[in-house]
Amino acid sequence: MAPAAAACLVLLCKRPAIGHSKQRLAAQLGLEPALEIAQHLLDCALEDLQQWPGPKALAPDHPDHSAWAQARCPQALCLAQHQGNLGQRLNDLDRRLRDQGQRRLLFIGSDCPALLPSDYHAVSELLDSHDTVLLKARDGGVVLMASNRPWPDLRDLPWSTAHLAQTLADKCRAAGHSLVQTGDYFDIDHRDDLQLLALALTQDARPARLRLRDAVRDLGVPAHA
Repeated sequence: MAPAAAACLVLLCKRPAIGHSKQRLAAQLGLEPALEIAQHLLDCALEDLQQWPGPKALAPDHPDHSAWAQARCPQALCLAQHQGNLGQRLNDLDRRLRDQGQRRLLFIGSDCPALLPSDYHAVSELLDSHDTVLLKARDGGVVLMASNRPWPDLRDLPWSTAHLAQTLADKCRAAGHSLVQTGDYFDIDHRDDLQLLALALTQDARPARLRLRDAVRDLGVPAHA
């Protein structure tokens, strides 16, 4: 049996700017603190991308940000997202990457800095025996979506709702994917999420995580289980 192709890690990102990212957090923390957190969150995701041992890609949300994104991770392929809702943009990115020969694709955003190298390794191993792997968030979303097969039509998914993970799983199964869902992760949308993050990063020695932990502490957010 031929060895499995190396998985490609794909980071969908926004260039942090006031009024452009983390708006729910900004409403609770203020514009400048939320921008600082957004910048640190992106640095954590870029840290994972830079350390990824296989192919990697960056997908900024606007073509005008392509040069900025490429400078953040020069060794990554840069593919700007096209227009449409998140589902349409994911379908388009997936199609373009597969047209370039990628077959095992892992998609992440910059909202889950608690992801560990062991989480990525576990997903890669699960892709050896399943078509599709979803890492679930506690709020009903997903923090990582990976597949050996093209995604079904994602345009009508209930993004940013508690029904996302289950609806995505149902769509994949309906398209014939063998699928596994795992995990109990959290992403960063609200001030309360920063309490969970402070606890999760207590023993994390990765440089970008240390800077994020310090920024959260400077906001006066206590660690909370």
